[in-house]
Amino acid sequence: MRQVRARALLALAVLNIFVLVAGVVALDVTGSRPPAAMAYPVALAEDAPAGAPQDAARVDPERLADKLDDPMAESGISEGLSAYVADGITGDPLFDRDADEVLVPASTTKIVTAVAALHAAGPDERVHTDAVLDGDRVVLVGGGDPTLTAEVDPDRYPRVATLEELAEDTATALAEQGVTSVSVGYDDTLYPGSDMAPGWKQGYVDEGSVAPVHALMLDGGRVYPEQNYSQRVEDPPQVAADAFAEQLRAAGVDVTGDPEPADAPDGAEPVATVASAPFSALVEMMMIESDNNIAEAMARQAAIARGLEPSFEGGSEAVESVLAELGVEVRVDDGSGLSVNNRITAASLVEVLLLAADPDRPDLYFTLSGLPTAHFTGTLTDRYSAGSSAAGAAGLVRAKTGTLNGVSTLAGTVYDADGRLLVFAFMANNPAASGGALDGLAQVLADCGCS
Repeated sequence: MRQVRARALLALAVLNIFVLVAGVVALDVTGSRPPAAMAYPVALAEDAPAGAPQDAARVDPERLADKLDDPMAESGISEGLSAYVADGITGDPLFDRDADEVLVPASTTKIVTAVAALHAAGPDERVHTDAVLDGDRVVLVGGGDPTLTAEVDPDRYPRVATLEELAEDTATALAEQGVTSVSVGYDDTLYPGSDMAPGWKQGYVDEGSVAPVHALMLDGGRVYPEQNYSQRVEDPPQVAADAFAEQLRAAGVDVTGDPEPADAPDGAEPVATVASAPFSALVEMMMIESDNNIAEAMARQAAIARGLEPSFEGGSEAVESVLAELGVEVRVDDGSGLSVNNRITAASLVEVLLLAADPDRPDLYFTLSGLPTAHFTGTLTDRYSAGSSAAGAAGLVRAKTGTLNGVSTLAGTVYDADGRLLVFAFMANNPAASGGALDGLAQVLADCGCS
């Protein structure tokens, strides 16, 4: 197992070191930041570690503990703070503070959701949105793609499915059948059960962190698609259907009346369909921006792949069973980590990250390639800034963040001062929990020449 991890994380380390060295020439990179959806690692560090990672000095666990003990004691988090650090080459444990204590993981839950979806369904799988003809009515059928949008944007990465393309293909199919006038229906029945997970607060929707989960939605239900934390529309399926009707009219189809709910005929073949980006890209999007609706879609896709119903319950069962199959125990009520009922340990988070780097499991690697880079991409863009106490780890830390009231978590990879790759998870369940405190602990790992 250690040899497997060694080969896996050697590949990851070589990739990261290449990017780090390439980034040395650009000290002021704020203006060059890529679009938010790009999940490629970039570095800010002036003193990037050099040399092959397997040659970097191994960490002495006692010295690492000496470095971490005081900052953890001074973090202001007296209880509910756990940590686990492993060697990124061998997988050997290096530091353990209550690492087997089950805690609320917040959005680091997305690490296990990513692995579950990629393992169960595969990185090349896609979600389809269909148009089905039922007499003189076109039914828009939601397949669970939260990234579906209205119009084509050729500059967007990754390429997402659009109603514009679906409408144009539908118009062509209707013309071939001699149909010139239709009404529009919409089918949002794929997801059974509640559209809110156990442990969610209504405030999550009100503040724009997530939309109620539907199989048919446009731009994740956002009123302002360009804003990750946008106000959400009241009825995502209706809004999507209205936009589809508008696109059909633009494509030359006579659309009568307003769209209404309608079940697609059983077994009907679509007259047109559009596909989402592959799950590999969706996972990267989910990880880098901590997109909650993509996470819930990924959990449901894992359920579908396992023959379970695509509900919160089915998604949770799928994620837990896939992780158990991979040798890791987790307890989740959702895929995004918004639920306060979720329970994961720091040791489990590290183990899942190590699995994602296993060369015998290449399908899982996108979990790692989607990790935000400190002070450069995604949810770490505004952390590890020049004015912070953790600025020295900018470009060296790549990690998934997690934040709820009284919960702060951080899990990912970092290079120490000798160039050794470490995998870590820090978790705090405490009223004093803050991302800044955990950033400082990852900074300790980056600073440590602990051989």
